[in-house]
Amino acid sequence: MTAAWKAAGMTYNRYLAIAARTVRRSLKEEKRLNAERRGEMDLRFAKWQNGKQGEVKNLATANAAAMAESAA
Repeated sequence: MTAAWKAAGMTYNRYLAIAARTVRRSLKEEKRLNAERRGEMDLRFAKWQNGKQGEVKNLATANAAAMAESAA
């Protein structure tokens, strides 16, 4: 038997993110706010060239800029 998330064409990580968001939204106000803060992520990356680290960028900001650039 195939798992429901796999049959729906999702990855396991995506399934877990949706499940976690659903649980957070079902909590009472005070606990919900605390849980949402814990669920936030701030991912950063840097390109390396010739053994030197480039500028460190926020992944969400860089992704949004790349999407806007490709749409134009």
